[in-house]
Amino acid sequence: MRKLFFVLFLLCFCVGKAQAPEKWSSSEIYNHIKKLNFLGSVLYIAAHPDDENTRLISYFSNEKNARTAYLSLTRGDGGQNLIGPELREQLGLIRTQELLAARKIDGGQQFFTRANDFGYSKTPAETLEIWNKDEVLSDVVWIIRKFRPDVIINRFDHRTPGSTHGHHTSSAMLSFEAFEMAGNKDAYSSQFEYVDAYQPQRLFFNTSPWFYGGDEAFQEADKSNFLSFDTGTYFPIRGLSNPEIASLSRSQHRSQGFGSTGSRGKQMEYLELLKGDLPEKDSGIFGGIDTSWNRIKGGKAISEILKSVEDNFNFEQPSKHLPQLLKAYSLIQDLEDDHWREIKTEEIKDIIYAASGLYLEAIAEKATTTPSEDLQVRLEAINRSDENIQLSSVELTPNNSKIQPDANLLNNEGWDSNMIFRIPSSAEFTTPYWLKEKGSMGMYAVKDQNLRGLPETPLNTKATFNINFNGVKIDFHKPVVYKYNDEVFGETYKNFEIVPAITLNFKEDVLIFNNSETRLVEVLITSNKANINGELNLQAGTGWKIEPVKTNFSIAQKGGNASLTFKITPPKTQSESSLTTVATVNGEKYKEKLVEINYEHFPDQNIIMPASLKLVKLDIEKKGKNIAYIEGAGDVVPESLEQIGYDVTKISPASISSDYLKSFDAVVIGIRAYNIVEELKFKQNILFDYVKQGGTMIVQYNTSRGLLLDNLAPYPLDLSRDRVTEENAEITFLQPDHMVLNSPNKLTKADFDGWVQERGLYFPDSWDENFTPILSMHDKNESPKNGSLLVTKYGDGFYIYTGISFFRQFPEAVPGAFRLFANLISIGK
Repeated sequence: MRKLFFVLFLLCFCVGKAQAPEKWSSSEIYNHIKKLNFLGSVLYIAAHPDDENTRLISYFSNEKNARTAYLSLTRGDGGQNLIGPELREQLGLIRTQELLAARKIDGGQQFFTRANDFGYSKTPAETLEIWNKDEVLSDVVWIIRKFRPDVIINRFDHRTPGSTHGHHTSSAMLSFEAFEMAGNKDAYSSQFEYVDAYQPQRLFFNTSPWFYGGDEAFQEADKSNFLSFDTGTYFPIRGLSNPEIASLSRSQHRSQGFGSTGSRGKQMEYLELLKGDLPEKDSGIFGGIDTSWNRIKGGKAISEILKSVEDNFNFEQPSKHLPQLLKAYSLIQDLEDDHWREIKTEEIKDIIYAASGLYLEAIAEKATTTPSEDLQVRLEAINRSDENIQLSSVELTPNNSKIQPDANLLNNEGWDSNMIFRIPSSAEFTTPYWLKEKGSMGMYAVKDQNLRGLPETPLNTKATFNINFNGVKIDFHKPVVYKYNDEVFGETYKNFEIVPAITLNFKEDVLIFNNSETRLVEVLITSNKANINGELNLQAGTGWKIEPVKTNFSIAQKGGNASLTFKITPPKTQSESSLTTVATVNGEKYKEKLVEINYEHFPDQNIIMPASLKLVKLDIEKKGKNIAYIEGAGDVVPESLEQIGYDVTKISPASISSDYLKSFDAVVIGIRAYNIVEELKFKQNILFDYVKQGGTMIVQYNTSRGLLLDNLAPYPLDLSRDRVTEENAEITFLQPDHMVLNSPNKLTKADFDGWVQERGLYFPDSWDENFTPILSMHDKNESPKNGSLLVTKYGDGFYIYTGISFFRQFPEAVPGAFRLFANLISIGK
């Protein structure tokens, strides 16, 4: 059991998923041989994607050749999204893939705990209560025991609660506690079915002048317990400096707008020792730790072989080293140390594969399949060396279809064949493992201990090629993928995925009724099999009327669709319900929808989840009809306003003119537009003139850092980092008689119930006397924050600035948020 788990853990990183196969050059083979000869590991720990120090990860991986990994306690689910509308779990999947793309560049590995990024937290006490401290701590201990780092490095300081994001400090506190707990045989003993207790050697804090408030204070700090070193290394064999590699890695965090420009030259890093012994000066973090093959019994003979390969590497013909590599491979199989045997087996297998010029591939005839289905897989094998290589067998899993060609692979002469791949009826759908079960606000539900910590669902459709190198037999695992020729991009790879035979999708996630009129709902049925006939049933809560309740459908072709329309009539009073749907085909019931996430910087991702539509009947009145929306970062505010009956036109900055704006009742500026849309600064006076002539301008939150203009408002207004993270924080009406609280909807404290994640963020903290603050709110034990909603008359119109998180409330159909926003649009009308 333990060995099977460890192989699964390694293959999650070694096999990869739905990307073009790596084809190492001689220099890359050489670099991997250097890593093969280093037996040391370092684990970097922080809270979120983009918290990691990519300079350090790249430095340890590429300069020191250490096994280097980043443990991000969360997947960043609670952040904002600058590249699209996805939030929460879907954003977490995007940021997971962005981290994997970053590690592919800097050479690190990636881990996570089950902690859910529930949004900004001001204290670690709140964070650890919502997360369930013991469960997250057990995950940190688990990953330490699995990865077995010699050194752990914390991104944040565990001694300064309240000085930064509560998640940040919590990550350091948990790491500090887990350091010794991982070696305690009484701690989380249920894990010992799979791993052993393990004690790391050293724990550091990755400090910098930022943590001291500036360079001057940092220069005066006691550094007797510090290590400092230059990470600005230049790698001639790569043609890049370490900071350049780090910037390429960091730039993968596109959803967070973290594009980074590469730099060259000296880059100092500082590590403060927290636990363990301080290494001797200039010996580095591994000082006094044996990181050679001599650290394990039987390693000396392996070292002699591989050191010779490294010292005498043949860049023109790496295959000349195959006899030595194969001998070392055989010796590695005899090692008693399970941990290093498994790691070094996978590393040297990759080197043997690349050095021999082997190319092995398994291509499915289509991108998706369903359980119990048969499909054809095309196999390819070629040897591009003079080595005597034989293809003994190929086995497809799951279901273990197998052929035994016993084919001699002659130099540069290809072998190919076709196999029938029968997918078992019990095969699980391809979807993120942490989203399969409903979790809590602070934790994902993952019952399988072996899955905890993994960045993505382990590969379960693969081809195993058994290769015989002059009597040395090695299995190479290759993912079953789908490949096609794109007329523009040429050879293109996609995920091969197992999907339900039927998927059910609504056009929206939420349907809002602002009156009692009947609305039409369309259900799109997609068949992943041919000749499907079935019945579709819809259900909703008490008071909601569905016509018809059920209807039949028929789809002839695989990949075909059927669009069915239903009439939904809401109750007369304000109400919420969930519209669920079930398709029945030959007695089998299908309830899932397929969510596709497609961006160019990572492989396409699918989520299989229950198909449902949130129904909301709002007690809401509106004035005004036509809205101009200027998009900023991704959000669904325009679509949400359309749901309650507004006609919304998305306009580009280039189209903004005085004449054009006259036809709109209000202009709404998207979140962070003044941080990312540079052209807006040239249109600001036109927008102000629109207000002066009687229009309404509503500006949603921006950040002070990176603001592209000085005149955010017609009167002075200064943004801050003030925010209210408690979604149920008490609201005080500062101006209870103001029109935005009374017309056309009379708001009460009840309109602020049921909000999600937060009240708002980046509120102004000072403003001109012409502004009227409407609301006051604050987190527990904090001073009141009065800048969440500011209104001013300007000429004949109104300018409104708000940091309220409408962009989070609208996707969840929070009634009070809609009623308040309708009042903002209606002001003065």
